[in-house]
Amino acid sequence: MNVDGKEMRPIWFDPDTETVRVIDQRWLPHELIIKDLTHVDEVIHAIREMVVRGAPLIGATGALGVYVILVQKGNRGMDDAWFSSQCDDLKNARPTATNLRWGVNRVQAKVMEKTSHETRIQAALDESLAIMEEEADNCRKIGTHGLELIRETADRNPGRPVNILTHCNAGWLACIEYGTATAPIYAAHDAGIPVHVWVDETRPLNQGARLTAWELGKHGVPHTVITDNAGGHLMQHGRVDLVIVGTDRTTRTGDVANKIGTYLKALAARDNDIPFYVALPASTFDWDLTDGIREIPIEERDPDEIRYVRGWHDDAMIQVRITPMDSPAANHAFDVTPARLVTGFITERGVCDASESAITALYADRFKND
Repeated sequence: MNVDGKEMRPIWFDPDTETVRVIDQRWLPHELIIKDLTHVDEVIHAIREMVVRGAPLIGATGALGVYVILVQKGNRGMDDAWFSSQCDDLKNARPTATNLRWGVNRVQAKVMEKTSHETRIQAALDESLAIMEEEADNCRKIGTHGLELIRETADRNPGRPVNILTHCNAGWLACIEYGTATAPIYAAHDAGIPVHVWVDETRPLNQGARLTAWELGKHGVPHTVITDNAGGHLMQHGRVDLVIVGTDRTTRTGDVANKIGTYLKALAARDNDIPFYVALPASTFDWDLTDGIREIPIEERDPDEIRYVRGWHDDAMIQVRITPMDSPAANHAFDVTPARLVTGFITERGVCDASESAITALYADRFKND
């Protein structure tokens, strides 16, 4: 995507230094800081501490993390047991997003086909870069398919923008290019369809207010930041036409794990007869799970993310406490929206209903040997 005239991705491989580089998203929108990832511990830290975040980006980071394992200082060459253990540590960096395990497993399998350390390094790099390009293209296709939903909504409401509500950040910062939930929005905007986006602030880390708003602003998309709890009010008063969100893991039956608060938006959308779409590539489906509420692991993060808020003051990032000193806090990072509340999925293969039959029909090749 274009940032102040410069094409950027949230992660890339620098061939000049042979280094994996990422945007440190903890500092956005106030500063654009780049970090080098030269050791698997740095990759794990980047994933856990949300230097990088978002399901497709976590998957790509995990994939490139396998390359980092093989080239980091102190690597053990052809020691398969050590390599497998390092990959396991990487896969366990965060529990909810299925893309992480998918990305690591895919590159790890390619590496294990090779019989020398040098060819393993090259295989890891080639496969991880292929994953990045595939995920970027998948998001582009999600935008193409989602564009038609927005166009249809615009045709039904001539003379005014299509008002879309989204939650958290499912933009290019969470992916490689375009985003998932934002891909149709960018496609519509670029096609000349008037759109306006309601951006949930998304407490406690404010990925909407910090990241989605920054992204949309850089692309020139009209938007308004709102409190997390304003969505229902806007829906009641006819100011939301569509809800489009991303997901960190979705079952083959259509249950959706996404940033905490998504379930409440889905309930409000259902109560107000507003379409609720989830945008995702194939890599975010967990084909083995059928009951999201019981089977998807929900990450519980540091309660201090709730007790404190970070912000920009006098040209510096500061952190201030907002709760009483002795009040406990619980920080569930995700919730699960049942398939019955989802209007449909916007995927790289098209739009489908949120049902096992529709999902498996769309990805029939995935199940041909089941």
